[in-house]
Amino acid sequence: STKCLGNQKCKCPVPPLLQTLQRYLTALEPLLPPEELEHTRGIVQKFGCPGGLGENLQRELIKRAKHSHNWISDWWVQWAYLECRQPLAVHSNPAISLPKRDFTDWRGQLVFASKLIAGVLDFKAQVDSGRLGVEYMRGQPLCMELFPQLFSSCRIPGPKHDHVIHYGRPRRGPAHITVVRNYQFFQLDVYNSDGTPLTESQIHAQLLRIRSQSWKTDKQPMGILTSEHRHTWGQAYTRLLRDKINKESVRLIEKSIFTLCLDSPVMRISDEKYSSRMAAQILHGGGTFSNSGNRWFDKTLQFVVGEDGSWGLLYEHATAEGPPIATLLDHVLDYCKKPDRMRAPLIPLPMPKKLYFYINSEIKWDLEMAKQNLDICCLRRNLNFQRFGKDFVKLLKLSPNSFIQVAIQLAYYREAKVQLLREAVDAYSILTEQSLMGQGIDRHLLGLKLQAIEEGLSVPRIFMDTAYGLATHWKLRTGQVPANTDSVMCFGPLVPDGYAVCYNPQQDHVHFSITAFNCCEETNAEKLALTLERSLHDLQELFQPTV
Repeated sequence: STKCLGNQKCKCPVPPLLQTLQRYLTALEPLLPPEELEHTRGIVQKFGCPGGLGENLQRELIKRAKHSHNWISDWWVQWAYLECRQPLAVHSNPAISLPKRDFTDWRGQLVFASKLIAGVLDFKAQVDSGRLGVEYMRGQPLCMELFPQLFSSCRIPGPKHDHVIHYGRPRRGPAHITVVRNYQFFQLDVYNSDGTPLTESQIHAQLLRIRSQSWKTDKQPMGILTSEHRHTWGQAYTRLLRDKINKESVRLIEKSIFTLCLDSPVMRISDEKYSSRMAAQILHGGGTFSNSGNRWFDKTLQFVVGEDGSWGLLYEHATAEGPPIATLLDHVLDYCKKPDRMRAPLIPLPMPKKLYFYINSEIKWDLEMAKQNLDICCLRRNLNFQRFGKDFVKLLKLSPNSFIQVAIQLAYYREAKVQLLREAVDAYSILTEQSLMGQGIDRHLLGLKLQAIEEGLSVPRIFMDTAYGLATHWKLRTGQVPANTDSVMCFGPLVPDGYAVCYNPQQDHVHFSITAFNCCEETNAEKLALTLERSLHDLQELFQPTV
Protein backbone atom coordinates (compact mmCIF):
# COMPACT_ATOMS: atom_id res chain seq x y z
CA SER A 1 0.00 0.00 0.00
CA THR A 2 1.32 3.41 -0.95
CA LYS A 3 -0.57 4.89 1.97
CA CYS A 4 1.46 2.89 4.47
CA LEU A 5 4.07 0.89 2.66
CA GLY A 6 5.88 -2.21 3.78
CA ASN A 7 7.47 -2.92 7.15
CA GLN A 8 5.71 -1.05 9.94
CA LYS A 9 9.05 -0.18 11.59
CA CYS A 10 10.83 1.00 8.43
CA LYS A 11 10.52 4.35 6.71
CA CYS A 12 9.70 4.46 3.01
CA PRO A 13 12.95 5.19 1.13
CA VAL A 14 13.46 7.62 -1.76
CA PRO A 15 14.96 5.51 -4.58
CA PRO A 16 18.24 6.71 -6.19
CA LEU A 17 17.50 9.19 -8.98
CA LEU A 18 19.66 7.61 -11.67
CA GLN A 19 18.26 4.14 -10.88
CA THR A 20 14.70 5.35 -11.42
CA LEU A 21 15.57 7.22 -14.63
CA GLN A 22 17.31 4.16 -16.09
CA ARG A 23 14.39 1.90 -15.19
CA TYR A 24 12.02 4.45 -16.71
CA LEU A 25 13.89 4.31 -20.03
CA THR A 26 13.88 0.51 -19.89
CA ALA A 27 10.11 0.54 -19.36
CA LEU A 28 9.69 2.83 -22.39
CA GLU A 29 11.68 0.60 -24.80
CA PRO A 30 8.72 -1.61 -25.89
CA LEU A 31 6.40 1.42 -26.12
CA LEU A 32 8.34 3.84 -28.34
CA PRO A 33 9.87 3.66 -31.83
CA PRO A 34 13.70 4.11 -31.84
CA GLU A 35 13.73 7.79 -32.88
CA GLU A 36 11.18 8.78 -30.20
CA LEU A 37 13.07 6.77 -27.59
CA GLU A 38 16.28 8.64 -28.44
CA HIS A 39 14.48 11.96 -28.14
CA THR A 40 13.15 10.99 -24.70
CA ARG A 41 16.56 9.64 -23.66
CA GLY A 42 18.03 13.09 -24.25
CA ILE A 43 15.35 14.75 -22.10
CA VAL A 44 15.87 12.19 -19.31
CA GLN A 45 19.66 12.57 -19.36
CA LYS A 46 19.40 16.36 -19.12
CA PHE A 47 16.96 16.04 -16.21
CA GLY A 48 19.32 13.68 -14.34
CA CYS A 49 22.65 15.35 -15.09
CA PRO A 50 24.89 16.52 -12.16
CA GLY A 51 23.65 19.84 -10.78
CA GLY A 52 20.50 19.60 -12.90
CA LEU A 53 16.86 20.05 -11.99
CA GLY A 54 16.35 16.36 -11.16
CA GLU A 55 19.19 16.37 -8.66
CA ASN A 56 17.78 19.44 -6.90
CA LEU A 57 14.29 17.95 -6.69
CA GLN A 58 15.75 14.65 -5.45
CA ARG A 59 17.54 16.50 -2.65
CA GLU A 60 14.25 18.06 -1.53
CA LEU A 61 12.48 14.68 -1.62
CA ILE A 62 15.16 13.20 0.65
CA LYS A 63 14.62 16.09 3.09
CA ARG A 64 10.87 15.42 2.99
CA ALA A 65 11.44 11.72 3.66
CA LYS A 66 13.44 12.48 6.83
CA HIS A 67 10.39 14.11 8.41
CA SER A 68 7.72 11.53 7.51
CA HIS A 69 7.10 7.82 7.81
CA ASN A 70 6.07 7.64 4.14
CA TRP A 71 7.08 10.62 1.99
CA ILE A 72 4.70 9.77 -0.90
CA SER A 73 1.63 8.73 1.12
CA ASP A 74 -0.13 12.09 1.56
CA TRP A 75 0.74 13.17 -1.97
CA TRP A 76 -0.51 9.89 -3.41
CA VAL A 77 -3.87 9.98 -1.60
CA GLN A 78 -4.33 13.60 -2.66
CA TRP A 79 -3.24 13.16 -6.30
CA ALA A 80 -4.58 9.67 -7.10
CA TYR A 81 -7.87 9.94 -5.23
CA LEU A 82 -8.94 13.24 -3.68
CA GLU A 83 -8.04 15.44 -6.66
CA CYS A 84 -9.46 12.96 -9.16
CA ARG A 85 -12.76 14.28 -10.49
CA GLN A 86 -14.05 11.00 -11.95
CA PRO A 87 -17.10 9.41 -10.27
CA LEU A 88 -16.37 7.02 -7.40
CA ALA A 89 -18.83 4.44 -8.72
CA VAL A 90 -16.96 2.05 -11.06
CA HIS A 91 -14.00 4.42 -11.63
CA SER A 92 -12.54 4.29 -8.13
CA ASN A 93 -14.43 2.25 -5.51
CA PRO A 94 -13.50 -1.46 -5.61
CA ALA A 95 -16.16 -4.06 -4.85
CA ILE A 96 -15.90 -7.65 -3.64
CA SER A 97 -18.58 -10.14 -4.64
CA LEU A 98 -18.71 -13.13 -2.29
CA PRO A 99 -20.14 -16.63 -2.79
CA LYS A 100 -23.94 -16.66 -2.75
CA ARG A 101 -25.54 -17.53 0.59
CA ASP A 102 -28.19 -20.25 0.94
CA PHE A 103 -31.25 -18.03 1.37
CA THR A 104 -33.66 -16.72 -1.25
CA ASP A 105 -36.03 -14.37 0.57
CA TRP A 106 -36.13 -11.35 2.88
CA ARG A 107 -36.27 -13.52 6.01
CA GLY A 108 -32.93 -15.14 5.28
CA GLN A 109 -31.57 -11.76 4.17
CA LEU A 110 -32.25 -10.17 7.55
CA VAL A 111 -30.96 -13.14 9.57
CA PHE A 112 -27.67 -13.11 7.64
CA ALA A 113 -27.43 -9.29 7.75
CA SER A 114 -27.76 -9.45 11.55
CA LYS A 115 -24.89 -11.93 11.76
CA LEU A 116 -22.82 -9.81 9.37
CA ILE A 117 -23.29 -6.63 11.45
CA ALA A 118 -22.34 -8.50 14.64
CA GLY A 119 -19.23 -9.89 12.91
CA VAL A 120 -18.07 -6.45 11.78
CA LEU A 121 -18.61 -5.01 15.26
CA ASP A 122 -16.60 -7.89 16.71
CA PHE A 123 -13.73 -7.07 14.32
CA LYS A 124 -13.97 -3.37 15.22
CA ALA A 125 -13.68 -4.28 18.90
CA GLN A 126 -10.40 -6.08 18.17
CA VAL A 127 -9.09 -3.06 16.23
CA ASP A 128 -10.12 -0.59 18.96
CA SER A 129 -8.57 -2.66 21.75
CA GLY A 130 -5.32 -3.32 19.89
CA ARG A 131 -5.92 -7.08 19.94
CA LEU A 132 -5.78 -7.46 16.16
CA GLY A 133 -2.70 -9.44 15.14
CA VAL A 134 -0.05 -7.87 12.86
CA GLU A 135 -0.43 -8.75 9.16
CA TYR A 136 2.54 -10.04 7.15
CA MET A 137 3.45 -9.97 3.47
CA ARG A 138 6.39 -12.06 2.26
CA GLY A 139 7.57 -12.37 5.85
CA GLN A 140 7.52 -8.61 6.51
CA PRO A 141 5.15 -7.08 9.10
CA LEU A 142 2.79 -4.58 7.48
CA CYS A 143 1.73 -1.23 8.90
CA MET A 144 -1.59 -1.52 10.76
CA GLU A 145 -2.50 2.19 10.74
CA LEU A 146 -5.22 1.77 8.10
CA PHE A 147 -7.48 -0.51 10.18
CA PRO A 148 -8.96 2.11 12.56
CA GLN A 149 -9.67 4.40 9.60
CA LEU A 150 -12.08 1.88 8.04
CA PHE A 151 -14.82 2.81 10.51
CA SER A 152 -16.81 6.03 10.95
CA SER A 153 -15.09 7.72 8.03
CA CYS A 154 -16.35 9.25 4.82
CA ARG A 155 -15.14 11.13 1.76
CA ILE A 156 -16.56 14.64 1.37
CA PRO A 157 -16.92 16.15 -2.14
CA GLY A 158 -15.44 19.54 -2.98
CA PRO A 159 -15.32 21.83 -6.03
CA LYS A 160 -11.61 21.24 -6.78
CA HIS A 161 -10.68 18.36 -4.52
CA ASP A 162 -12.29 16.14 -1.89
CA HIS A 163 -11.25 15.44 1.67
CA VAL A 164 -11.80 12.59 4.11
CA ILE A 165 -13.24 12.96 7.61
CA HIS A 166 -12.58 10.35 10.30
CA TYR A 167 -15.08 10.45 13.14
CA GLY A 168 -14.02 7.18 14.72
CA ARG A 169 -12.30 7.01 18.09
CA PRO A 170 -11.81 3.89 20.22
CA ARG A 171 -13.94 5.50 22.94
CA ARG A 172 -16.97 7.76 22.53
CA GLY A 173 -16.97 7.50 18.74
CA PRO A 174 -20.21 7.14 16.72
CA ALA A 175 -22.39 4.27 17.97
CA HIS A 176 -24.62 3.79 14.92
CA ILE A 177 -24.55 2.30 11.43
CA THR A 178 -26.59 3.38 8.41
CA VAL A 179 -29.07 0.90 6.93
CA VAL A 180 -30.59 1.63 3.52
CA ARG A 181 -33.53 -0.19 1.93
CA ASN A 182 -35.73 0.88 -0.99
CA TYR A 183 -33.64 4.09 -1.24
CA GLN A 184 -34.53 5.00 2.37
CA PHE A 185 -31.80 5.58 4.96
CA PHE A 186 -31.99 4.72 8.67
CA GLN A 187 -29.80 5.38 11.68
CA LEU A 188 -29.43 2.13 13.65
CA ASP A 189 -27.72 2.35 17.05
CA VAL A 190 -25.70 -0.86 17.49
CA TYR A 191 -24.60 -0.53 21.13
CA ASN A 192 -26.55 -0.87 24.36
CA SER A 193 -26.47 1.92 26.96
CA ASP A 194 -23.71 0.06 28.84
CA GLY A 195 -21.47 0.12 25.73
CA THR A 196 -21.89 -3.55 24.80
CA PRO A 197 -22.72 -4.30 21.14
CA LEU A 198 -26.22 -5.44 20.31
CA THR A 199 -26.65 -9.20 20.03
CA GLU A 200 -27.64 -10.80 16.73
CA SER A 201 -31.23 -11.21 17.89
CA GLN A 202 -31.39 -7.55 18.96
CA ILE A 203 -30.02 -6.46 15.57
CA HIS A 204 -32.49 -8.75 13.80
CA ALA A 205 -35.41 -7.21 15.69
CA GLN A 206 -34.25 -3.74 14.66
CA LEU A 207 -33.85 -4.75 11.01
CA LEU A 208 -37.44 -6.05 11.06
CA ARG A 209 -38.52 -2.62 12.29
CA ILE A 210 -36.60 -0.94 9.47
CA ARG A 211 -38.24 -3.24 6.94
CA SER A 212 -41.68 -2.33 8.24
CA GLN A 213 -40.86 1.39 7.76
CA SER A 214 -39.47 1.10 4.22
CA TRP A 215 -42.21 -0.55 2.17
CA LYS A 216 -42.69 2.22 -0.36
CA THR A 217 -40.44 2.14 -3.40
CA ASP A 218 -41.50 5.51 -4.82
CA LYS A 219 -38.83 7.44 -2.89
CA GLN A 220 -36.17 9.50 -4.65
CA PRO A 221 -32.84 7.58 -4.81
CA MET A 222 -30.75 10.16 -2.91
CA GLY A 223 -27.69 7.89 -2.87
CA ILE A 224 -27.38 8.16 -6.66
CA LEU A 225 -26.16 11.75 -6.20
CA THR A 226 -22.92 10.31 -4.75
CA SER A 227 -22.26 8.44 -8.02
CA GLU A 228 -21.80 11.69 -9.96
CA HIS A 229 -18.66 13.37 -11.29
CA ARG A 230 -16.98 14.79 -8.18
CA HIS A 231 -17.25 18.44 -9.27
CA THR A 232 -20.95 18.00 -10.06
CA TRP A 233 -21.63 16.18 -6.79
CA GLY A 234 -19.63 18.82 -4.89
CA GLN A 235 -21.96 21.53 -6.19
CA ALA A 236 -25.08 19.44 -5.49
CA TYR A 237 -23.73 18.62 -2.00
CA THR A 238 -23.52 22.34 -1.19
CA ARG A 239 -27.09 22.86 -2.39
CA LEU A 240 -28.32 19.79 -0.49
CA LEU A 241 -26.82 20.90 2.84
CA ARG A 242 -28.43 24.33 2.75
CA ASP A 243 -31.47 22.65 4.26
CA LYS A 244 -31.18 21.81 7.97
CA ILE A 245 -32.98 18.44 7.69
CA ASN A 246 -30.79 17.37 4.77
CA LYS A 247 -27.62 18.41 6.60
CA GLU A 248 -28.55 16.36 9.67
CA SER A 249 -29.33 13.28 7.55
CA VAL A 250 -26.09 13.54 5.53
CA ARG A 251 -23.98 14.02 8.66
CA LEU A 252 -25.49 10.91 10.27
CA ILE A 253 -24.62 8.87 7.16
CA GLU A 254 -21.07 10.26 7.10
CA LYS A 255 -20.47 9.61 10.81
CA SER A 256 -21.91 6.09 10.85
CA ILE A 257 -19.56 3.17 11.55
CA PHE A 258 -20.45 1.66 8.17
CA THR A 259 -23.42 1.30 5.83
CA LEU A 260 -25.56 -1.80 5.27
CA CYS A 261 -27.41 -1.95 1.94
CA LEU A 262 -30.44 -4.26 1.90
CA ASP A 263 -30.95 -4.88 -1.82
CA SER A 264 -33.82 -6.22 -3.88
CA PRO A 265 -33.11 -9.46 -5.80
CA VAL A 266 -30.86 -9.44 -8.87
CA MET A 267 -32.81 -10.28 -12.02
CA ARG A 268 -31.79 -13.80 -13.04
CA ILE A 269 -31.30 -14.35 -16.77
CA SER A 270 -29.01 -17.40 -16.85
CA ASP A 271 -26.59 -19.14 -14.49
CA GLU A 272 -23.68 -18.11 -16.73
CA LYS A 273 -24.47 -14.39 -16.53
CA TYR A 274 -25.77 -14.40 -12.95
CA SER A 275 -22.35 -14.11 -11.27
CA SER A 276 -21.42 -11.13 -13.46
CA ARG A 277 -24.73 -9.41 -12.78
CA MET A 278 -24.44 -10.15 -9.06
CA ALA A 279 -20.96 -8.59 -8.92
CA ALA A 280 -22.16 -5.57 -10.93
CA GLN A 281 -24.82 -5.07 -8.24
CA ILE A 282 -22.11 -4.81 -5.59
CA LEU A 283 -19.98 -2.50 -7.76
CA HIS A 284 -22.61 0.07 -8.76
CA GLY A 285 -26.04 -1.22 -7.72
CA GLY A 286 -27.12 -2.33 -11.18
CA GLY A 287 -28.39 1.05 -12.38
CA THR A 288 -31.21 3.45 -11.64
CA PHE A 289 -33.95 0.82 -12.07
CA SER A 290 -32.20 -1.56 -9.69
CA ASN A 291 -30.34 -0.93 -6.42
CA SER A 292 -28.00 2.00 -7.20
CA GLY A 293 -30.14 4.24 -4.97
CA ASN A 294 -29.22 1.96 -2.06
CA ARG A 295 -25.64 3.27 -1.97
CA TRP A 296 -23.69 6.19 -0.53
CA PHE A 297 -20.52 5.89 -2.61
CA ASP A 298 -18.57 8.36 -0.44
CA LYS A 299 -18.83 6.01 2.57
CA THR A 300 -15.63 4.10 3.38
CA LEU A 301 -17.38 0.77 4.07
CA GLN A 302 -20.62 -0.49 2.54
CA PHE A 303 -21.84 -4.06 2.98
CA VAL A 304 -24.44 -5.24 0.48
CA VAL A 305 -26.90 -8.09 1.21
CA GLY A 306 -29.51 -9.01 -1.40
CA GLU A 307 -32.78 -10.91 -0.86
CA ASP A 308 -31.57 -13.57 -3.30
CA GLY A 309 -28.47 -14.52 -1.27
CA SER A 310 -26.06 -12.22 -3.13
CA TRP A 311 -23.73 -10.24 -0.90
CA GLY A 312 -20.47 -8.37 -0.89
CA LEU A 313 -18.56 -5.28 0.08
CA LEU A 314 -17.89 -1.91 -1.54
CA TYR A 315 -15.20 0.44 -0.23
CA GLU A 316 -13.88 3.95 -0.88
CA HIS A 317 -10.26 3.79 -1.99
CA ALA A 318 -8.86 7.03 -0.52
CA THR A 319 -9.16 5.50 2.95
CA ALA A 320 -9.29 1.73 2.52
CA GLU A 321 -6.90 -0.73 0.87
CA GLY A 322 -7.21 -4.37 -0.23
CA PRO A 323 -5.20 -6.11 2.56
CA PRO A 324 -7.13 -4.60 5.53
CA ILE A 325 -10.41 -5.27 3.71
CA ALA A 326 -9.40 -8.92 3.11
CA THR A 327 -8.53 -9.28 6.81
CA LEU A 328 -11.91 -7.83 7.78
CA LEU A 329 -13.76 -10.18 5.43
CA ASP A 330 -11.87 -13.24 6.69
CA HIS A 331 -12.88 -12.33 10.24
CA VAL A 332 -16.53 -11.80 9.27
CA LEU A 333 -16.67 -15.10 7.37
CA ASP A 334 -15.23 -16.97 10.36
CA TYR A 335 -17.68 -15.21 12.67
CA CYS A 336 -20.62 -16.18 10.46
CA LYS A 337 -19.79 -19.86 10.99
CA LYS A 338 -20.33 -19.57 14.74
CA PRO A 339 -23.75 -19.98 16.39
CA ASP A 340 -25.29 -17.02 18.21
CA ARG A 341 -24.97 -17.88 21.89
CA MET A 342 -25.60 -14.40 23.26
CA ARG A 343 -28.99 -13.96 24.92
CA ALA A 344 -30.69 -10.69 24.11
CA PRO A 345 -31.20 -8.37 27.10
CA LEU A 346 -34.82 -7.67 27.92
CA ILE A 347 -34.25 -3.91 27.62
CA PRO A 348 -36.52 -2.28 25.02
CA LEU A 349 -34.60 -0.67 22.17
CA PRO A 350 -35.39 2.71 20.61
CA MET A 351 -36.95 2.67 17.14
CA PRO A 352 -34.33 3.08 14.36
CA LYS A 353 -34.39 6.67 13.14
CA LYS A 354 -35.50 7.28 9.57
CA LEU A 355 -33.44 9.94 7.78
CA TYR A 356 -35.45 12.45 5.76
CA PHE A 357 -34.51 14.67 2.84
CA TYR A 358 -36.16 17.82 1.56
CA ILE A 359 -36.00 17.78 -2.24
CA ASN A 360 -36.49 21.11 -4.02
CA SER A 361 -36.49 21.63 -7.79
CA GLU A 362 -32.68 22.06 -7.93
CA ILE A 363 -32.02 18.78 -6.09
CA LYS A 364 -34.61 17.01 -8.25
CA TRP A 365 -32.73 18.18 -11.36
CA ASP A 366 -29.43 17.01 -9.83
CA LEU A 367 -31.00 13.58 -9.24
CA GLU A 368 -32.27 13.29 -12.81
CA MET A 369 -28.82 14.11 -14.24
CA ALA A 370 -27.14 11.65 -11.86
CA LYS A 371 -29.52 8.88 -12.97
CA GLN A 372 -28.69 9.45 -16.63
CA ASN A 373 -24.93 9.52 -16.03
CA LEU A 374 -24.86 6.40 -13.84
CA ASP A 375 -26.54 4.27 -16.47
CA ILE A 376 -23.63 4.93 -18.88
CA CYS A 377 -21.80 2.35 -16.87
CA CYS A 378 -19.47 -0.48 -17.40
CA LEU A 379 -19.62 -3.82 -19.11
CA ARG A 380 -18.44 -6.51 -16.75
CA ARG A 381 -17.59 -10.17 -17.20
CA ASN A 382 -16.72 -12.83 -14.63
CA LEU A 383 -14.42 -15.64 -15.68
CA ASN A 384 -14.02 -18.71 -13.50
CA PHE A 385 -11.01 -20.45 -15.05
CA GLN A 386 -11.29 -24.14 -14.09
CA ARG A 387 -8.48 -25.83 -16.01
CA PHE A 388 -5.83 -25.15 -13.36
CA GLY A 389 -5.06 -22.93 -10.38
CA LYS A 390 -2.03 -21.73 -8.45
CA ASP A 391 -0.89 -25.27 -7.53
CA PHE A 392 -0.03 -25.98 -11.18
CA VAL A 393 2.03 -22.78 -11.46
CA LYS A 394 3.90 -23.55 -8.23
CA LEU A 395 4.90 -26.94 -9.66
CA LEU A 396 6.64 -24.99 -12.45
CA LYS A 397 8.53 -23.05 -9.74
CA LEU A 398 6.95 -19.79 -10.91
CA SER A 399 5.05 -17.08 -9.03
CA PRO A 400 1.25 -17.55 -9.53
CA ASN A 401 0.62 -13.79 -9.39
CA SER A 402 3.31 -13.02 -11.98
CA PHE A 403 2.17 -15.94 -14.17
CA ILE A 404 -1.40 -14.60 -14.26
CA GLN A 405 -0.17 -11.08 -14.98
CA VAL A 406 1.73 -12.39 -18.01
CA ALA A 407 -1.41 -14.28 -19.13
CA ILE A 408 -3.36 -11.01 -18.99
CA GLN A 409 -0.67 -9.28 -21.03
CA LEU A 410 -0.73 -12.18 -23.51
CA ALA A 411 -4.50 -11.90 -23.81
CA TYR A 412 -3.94 -8.26 -24.73
CA TYR A 413 -0.96 -8.76 -27.06
CA ARG A 414 -0.97 -12.52 -27.96
CA GLU A 415 2.79 -13.39 -27.77
CA ALA A 416 4.84 -16.08 -26.00
CA LYS A 417 7.51 -18.75 -25.98
CA VAL A 418 8.60 -20.73 -22.91
CA GLN A 419 11.84 -18.80 -22.34
CA LEU A 420 10.17 -15.44 -22.98
CA LEU A 421 7.40 -16.47 -20.59
CA ARG A 422 9.85 -17.36 -17.82
CA GLU A 423 11.71 -14.10 -18.35
CA ALA A 424 8.47 -12.12 -18.27
CA VAL A 425 7.24 -13.85 -15.08
CA ASP A 426 10.62 -13.33 -13.39
CA ALA A 427 10.70 -9.68 -14.49
CA TYR A 428 7.24 -9.07 -13.07
CA SER A 429 8.23 -10.71 -9.78
CA ILE A 430 11.27 -8.42 -9.54
CA LEU A 431 9.15 -5.34 -10.25
CA THR A 432 6.67 -6.41 -7.55
CA GLU A 433 9.51 -6.89 -5.06
CA GLN A 434 10.97 -3.49 -5.95
CA SER A 435 7.59 -1.80 -5.38
CA LEU A 436 7.14 -3.51 -2.01
CA MET A 437 10.57 -2.20 -0.97
CA GLY A 438 9.66 1.35 -2.02
CA GLN A 439 11.74 1.24 -5.22
CA GLY A 440 8.93 1.54 -7.80
CA ILE A 441 9.55 4.12 -10.52
CA ASP A 442 6.06 5.57 -10.99
CA ARG A 443 5.71 6.89 -7.42
CA HIS A 444 9.25 8.32 -7.48
CA LEU A 445 8.65 10.12 -10.78
CA LEU A 446 5.34 11.43 -9.48
CA GLY A 447 7.08 12.67 -6.34
CA LEU A 448 9.66 14.57 -8.39
CA LYS A 449 6.88 16.17 -10.44
CA LEU A 450 4.86 17.16 -7.36
CA GLN A 451 7.98 18.48 -5.63
CA ALA A 452 8.56 20.84 -8.59
CA ILE A 453 4.93 22.00 -8.42
CA GLU A 454 5.15 22.51 -4.66
CA GLU A 455 8.22 24.73 -5.17
CA GLY A 456 6.32 26.84 -7.71
CA LEU A 457 8.45 25.68 -10.64
CA SER A 458 7.22 24.97 -14.14
CA VAL A 459 6.42 21.29 -14.71
CA PRO A 460 9.78 19.76 -15.80
CA ARG A 461 10.09 18.85 -19.49
CA ILE A 462 10.47 15.14 -18.70
CA PHE A 463 6.84 15.12 -17.51
CA MET A 464 5.57 17.14 -20.49
CA ASP A 465 7.14 14.67 -22.92
CA THR A 466 4.60 12.54 -24.83
CA ALA A 467 6.46 9.44 -23.67
CA TYR A 468 5.50 10.16 -20.04
CA GLY A 469 1.87 10.62 -21.06
CA LEU A 470 1.98 7.31 -22.93
CA ALA A 471 3.67 5.50 -20.03
CA THR A 472 1.05 6.74 -17.55
CA HIS A 473 -1.99 6.01 -19.74
CA TRP A 474 -2.69 2.64 -18.13
CA LYS A 475 -4.88 0.68 -20.51
CA LEU A 476 -4.64 -2.37 -18.27
CA ARG A 477 -5.53 -1.94 -14.61
CA THR A 478 -4.75 -5.25 -12.95
CA GLY A 479 -4.65 -6.53 -9.41
CA GLN A 480 -4.40 -9.73 -7.40
CA VAL A 481 -6.63 -9.90 -4.34
CA PRO A 482 -6.04 -13.37 -2.89
CA ALA A 483 -8.69 -14.55 -0.45
CA ASN A 484 -9.58 -17.76 1.37
CA THR A 485 -12.99 -17.85 -0.34
CA ASP A 486 -14.26 -17.97 -3.90
CA SER A 487 -14.75 -14.21 -3.86
CA VAL A 488 -13.77 -11.83 -6.61
CA MET A 489 -13.01 -8.13 -6.45
CA CYS A 490 -14.04 -5.82 -9.27
CA PHE A 491 -13.28 -2.24 -10.23
CA GLY A 492 -13.45 -0.10 -13.34
CA PRO A 493 -10.73 0.81 -15.87
CA LEU A 494 -8.42 3.76 -15.23
CA VAL A 495 -8.85 5.21 -18.72
CA PRO A 496 -11.85 5.35 -21.10
CA ASP A 497 -10.24 2.95 -23.61
CA GLY A 498 -8.90 0.55 -21.00
CA TYR A 499 -9.69 -2.65 -19.14
CA ALA A 500 -9.63 -3.61 -15.47
CA VAL A 501 -8.78 -7.20 -14.52
CA CYS A 502 -8.85 -8.42 -10.92
CA TYR A 503 -8.16 -12.03 -9.95
CA ASN A 504 -8.23 -14.41 -7.01
CA PRO A 505 -6.09 -17.55 -7.53
CA GLN A 506 -7.37 -20.70 -5.78
CA GLN A 507 -5.68 -24.11 -5.59
CA ASP A 508 -7.21 -25.58 -8.75
CA HIS A 509 -8.94 -22.61 -10.41
CA VAL A 510 -8.72 -18.82 -10.73
CA HIS A 511 -11.52 -16.24 -10.41
CA PHE A 512 -11.30 -13.23 -12.73
CA SER A 513 -13.30 -10.03 -12.95
CA ILE A 514 -12.96 -8.09 -16.22
CA THR A 515 -14.47 -4.66 -16.85
CA ALA A 516 -14.62 -2.19 -19.72
CA PHE A 517 -16.75 0.86 -20.40
CA ASN A 518 -19.86 0.45 -22.53
CA CYS A 519 -19.25 3.82 -24.17
CA CYS A 520 -15.92 2.75 -25.73
CA GLU A 521 -16.13 0.93 -29.08
CA GLU A 522 -12.49 -0.22 -28.87
CA THR A 523 -12.90 -2.37 -25.76
CA ASN A 524 -15.06 -5.41 -25.01
CA ALA A 525 -14.93 -7.20 -21.65
CA GLU A 526 -16.59 -10.33 -23.05
CA LYS A 527 -13.99 -10.63 -25.81
CA LEU A 528 -11.04 -10.09 -23.45
CA ALA A 529 -12.41 -12.76 -21.09
CA LEU A 530 -12.49 -15.32 -23.93
CA THR A 531 -9.01 -14.30 -25.09
CA LEU A 532 -7.66 -14.54 -21.54
CA GLU A 533 -9.08 -18.05 -21.19
CA ARG A 534 -7.36 -19.02 -24.45
CA SER A 535 -4.08 -17.44 -23.30
CA LEU A 536 -4.10 -19.42 -20.06
CA HIS A 537 -4.69 -22.61 -22.06
CA ASP A 538 -1.78 -21.69 -24.34
CA LEU A 539 0.55 -21.09 -21.40
CA GLN A 540 -0.35 -24.47 -19.93
CA GLU A 541 0.36 -26.09 -23.31
CA LEU A 542 3.86 -24.60 -23.28
CA PHE A 543 4.67 -26.57 -20.14
CA GLN A 544 2.37 -29.58 -20.51
CA PRO A 545 1.92 -30.26 -24.24
CA THR A 546 -0.99 -32.57 -25.03
CA VAL A 547 -0.10 -35.54 -27.23
